[in-house]
Amino acid sequence: MSLSPFVLAETLLVYGDSISAAYGMDQEQGWVSLLANRVAIDRPHYKVVNASVSGETTGGGVTRLTKSLEFHQPDIFVLELGGNDGLRGYPISNIRSNLDLIIQQAKATGARVLLIGMVLPPNYGRRYTLAFEKIFSSLAEEHDLPFVPFLLDGISTGKALVQRDGIHPTAEAQPSLLEDVWPSLMPML
Repeated sequence: MSLSPFVLAETLLVYGDSISAAYGMDQEQGWVSLLANRVAIDRPHYKVVNASVSGETTGGGVTRLTKSLEFHQPDIFVLELGGNDGLRGYPISNIRSNLDLIIQQAKATGARVLLIGMVLPPNYGRRYTLAFEKIFSSLAEEHDLPFVPFLLDGISTGKALVQRDGIHPTAEAQPSLLEDVWPSLMPML
């Protein structure tokens, strides 16, 4: 299906870490590629770009943000960062401030932002894990953003859906990740 020359293409940029970068599998198997396939059918005027980097932290995200925004000029910005910060025990205030800065800069370009949260394993201690989870919900509320509280909900407990490292979802889990994101993303398209 070709676009009318009068329909302007829009860009949906996914800005995340290894969970969105399809770590441990072929790129086409990842949830972002599945999203691109769905969007191509339902909303063909959108182009989905995956700017996710395995191992990325919020600090790294801040560092490469300006160039990513300038190059891709997203209409929709899906933010899925913070998990690596939490797993490394970074200070909550730093994680929050980096995510807040990313959100502000993306919104300043006119992009609509979808925030995806993460949850840490309980071995990080109740106080840290609760404070970490609160970062995402409080930023979503503060910036009035659509919000997915936990991308790996239901997947992190299914052994067949997690790779041997115990962290990254398998290729079989990717459709579930897309289904977790789709209800919040669809109204934005």
